[in-house]
Amino acid sequence: MSASSLCLYRPLITALVFSRRRLISSSLSSSSPLVRVWSYSSSHSSNGPTPPPAIVEKMEEQTIGVAKVDTLKQKMELLGILCSDSCVPGRYTNLLCPKCNGGPSMERSLSVHIVQKGDLAMWRCFRTDCSWGDKVFIDGRAAHNEVKKIVQFSGQMTEESLRLEPPGEKVTAYFSERMISDETLRRNAVMQRSGDKDIIAFTYKRNGLLVGCKFRRIEKRYWQEKGSEKTLYGIDDINDAAEIIIVEGEIDKLSVEEAGFCNCVSVPDGAPGKSSNKLPPVEKDTRYQYLRSCKQHLDKVSRIILATDNDKPGQALARDIALRLGAHRCWQVSWPKKDESSYYKDANEVLRHMGPDALRKVIENAKPYQLCISDQVVSSDKHKPERIPAS
Repeated sequence: MSASSLCLYRPLITALVFSRRRLISSSLSSSSPLVRVWSYSSSHSSNGPTPPPAIVEKMEEQTIGVAKVDTLKQKMELLGILCSDSCVPGRYTNLLCPKCNGGPSMERSLSVHIVQKGDLAMWRCFRTDCSWGDKVFIDGRAAHNEVKKIVQFSGQMTEESLRLEPPGEKVTAYFSERMISDETLRRNAVMQRSGDKDIIAFTYKRNGLLVGCKFRRIEKRYWQEKGSEKTLYGIDDINDAAEIIIVEGEIDKLSVEEAGFCNCVSVPDGAPGKSSNKLPPVEKDTRYQYLRSCKQHLDKVSRIILATDNDKPGQALARDIALRLGAHRCWQVSWPKKDESSYYKDANEVLRHMGPDALRKVIENAKPYQLCISDQVVSSDKHKPERIPAS
């Protein structure tokens, strides 16, 4: 059975193509502010009510207007702007900006306006350190080409601008040694830098749109593309997930998928040197900005499995995440023993040496985080000299 067939969750994919039936049905929806529905049939009797020609013409114009608005919303969605039902022609609506995510307070800083005729939508983020603004038109150009031009005009990174191409033999061989299949590489859009067969590209996508890229040389040297958004790797895979798995690196995310779980994300920056015992003010908590940028996904999750590395930085990362997301809904994996004196370090080590079934069982046997902390305290106490009570 392939890894993808075992996956528990699938990402939501934004489609460019939508049917005429959808446009007609949406135009006749009673919730639409643009449409007024008449009870009228071509087989009505001569005595039945007949709307005046002016009303019929107005209804046709409104139906076309709804179709235009739907098309504009489709185009904006491709740029990461998720329009709500309140986005109607003639009004200004404040939404979450996909570029800055509203800053530390996650305010709805993106002002979106659709003109009355539904021919144009425009927006501007009023946060001074972002100020992202642009527009989309309805004027008959193909939606895909239109959005592609807008993306390029707005400075949005693309596979072309980053010079990315599908992974070649050297990259696929590297992942094959780590038990990562070509199918998993394709599903996660893992690529390589064009002209350099030693550079792996982990593409970060949100709502199907490329928002960041981390490069890695095969000999393990990482760097991020300038302007990459700080977000969780694989964020689209947890859109509808009630339970998620958080790992410490992109390869571990791919490894967990080989074990049958697609509801997995990786932190973008690895683990810290040490953890903080108490939560710092938001403006100083810059390292974990990516958790706040994914707040709408993480808030609805009921169970979080922490599968960070089995070393001090990995334990520090687990503590920091539990502190910010709530230890009450966190579980933690216990990596199995490698030999008498050591344990496996991470998901990929378990996958390579024990196989996908063993990795799946390790994840399924995760324990509540509070119990893991208690076990660690008890274990450390065993090495302390016995304290003699005062007489």
